[in-house]
Amino acid sequence: MKILRSDQVKEVDGYTIENEPIHSIQLMERAAGEISGWITDHIRSNRRIHLFIGPGNNGGDGLAIARQLADKGYVAEVYLVKISSHLSPDAQVNLDRLKKQDRVPIHRVDDESTLPDIKKDEVIVDGLFGSGLNRPLEGFPAKVVQHLNAMPALRIAIDIPSGLFGEDNSSNTYETIFRADHTLTFQFPNLSFFFPENQDVIGDWYVLDIGLMQEKIDQLDTPYHMITREQVSEFLCPRKRFAHKGHFGHVLMITGGYGKMGAAVLSSKAALRAGSGLVTTHVPRLGYEIMQTALPEAMISLDISDIIFSQPPDLGAFITVGTGPGLGTKENTQNALLTLIERARGPIVLDADALNILAMHPDWLEKLPESSVLTPHPKEFERLTQAVSNHYERIKLQQEFAQRYQVYLVLKGGNTSVACPDGSVFFNAAGNPGMATGGSGDVLTGMITSLLGQGYESKQAALTGVYLHALAGDMAANAKGQEALIASDIIESIGLAYKCIQNEKE
Repeated sequence: MKILRSDQVKEVDGYTIENEPIHSIQLMERAAGEISGWITDHIRSNRRIHLFIGPGNNGGDGLAIARQLADKGYVAEVYLVKISSHLSPDAQVNLDRLKKQDRVPIHRVDDESTLPDIKKDEVIVDGLFGSGLNRPLEGFPAKVVQHLNAMPALRIAIDIPSGLFGEDNSSNTYETIFRADHTLTFQFPNLSFFFPENQDVIGDWYVLDIGLMQEKIDQLDTPYHMITREQVSEFLCPRKRFAHKGHFGHVLMITGGYGKMGAAVLSSKAALRAGSGLVTTHVPRLGYEIMQTALPEAMISLDISDIIFSQPPDLGAFITVGTGPGLGTKENTQNALLTLIERARGPIVLDADALNILAMHPDWLEKLPESSVLTPHPKEFERLTQAVSNHYERIKLQQEFAQRYQVYLVLKGGNTSVACPDGSVFFNAAGNPGMATGGSGDVLTGMITSLLGQGYESKQAALTGVYLHALAGDMAANAKGQEALIASDIIESIGLAYKCIQNEKE
């Protein structure tokens, strides 16, 4: 799914109006119908709905929603907030329709004294401003938003919370942004929805399909996309009846060290669960019995050291290598990682301490095999690059890094993003906070390595691995709860995640 700028969304709106064809007021009615339908699905009819209306088409949506909710038996009230002396043409049409219906009280809000108090069991709907703002709210509109934020009611934003910018909010004033519990947006998410600093004003967000024309969407260029289940289902390779383990790749996991053999177990088990035909794990000598006991399905390659990774094995038997979890950063391990990078015959996967070592030797980044996959968390990425003040800057830095070194950079987090060598970025919206647990990243490393070994291209392996990992985490959380979730639970749900995605094709 593309993530478009607000001006591009207007292009798609205009194209749809002209070529479907459909009148703009009818498209507004369709969009309002999606939101009123969401409200009736999620909110009881005995909760009073207060809709705050601005002068533009966002306000026009709100007026149409009020009328539709009244038709469905909801008690709604409208507040026309004095921001401009005129409504947009479509908003004016919907105001006239609402007056004609004559079931929804309409209040004028001209100053602070006319702002209502709203109760805890009631609902506020924000229809003040849509997308396209490029400066913080000031004056009376800012005071209206601050008043609404102080109310104990449930808050819903139409399209985007009023005051929030669609992309870069580094110059914004968060005290004057509407703080939504739910944001109901049309057709595409905004880029700003994926950044942690905006979570408290966006709440949970939902993309509602209003039937904009795919033909025009396909024509527009954007570097930003959201990973979807449909996209990942197209990547999956079906298994043939007479396939054998040799068809599904032999991967090498170089993971684990003294006190951190769990990283080797988790990453290797995840590689097997993700579909590798064969997995060999290279570990220090102390890890032999641990691995043979914990994961009999994996084969073992022993390092010459008892406690650290000090020398890679011959890579000839392996399609790809995953490394980093649990390695440590001893000098011998640093040298061994450089040897591995220089000997690698194709893309490899690097995580955790492999990335910390690269941060200590930034000149080694130029030696990485083209299309390798790096999977840092934010602090590891900061060590590789530099500190930034917000996540919009971090995404730009992520894009630059992936392009400069021609790698796939998987920046882990609440909305993990995958930056590609061509400058494109894919955001993942699946997953849950329960996955913020030790070993979760080791599992992702094993999964992406496994997919590379099975013959997936680096981009497919990164996107599929990220989405499968998140979906498995959601399934595990549904079964055991977010608080109780551990990395092993994610591994045990990988098969269910595969089945869920495969069902998308059927």
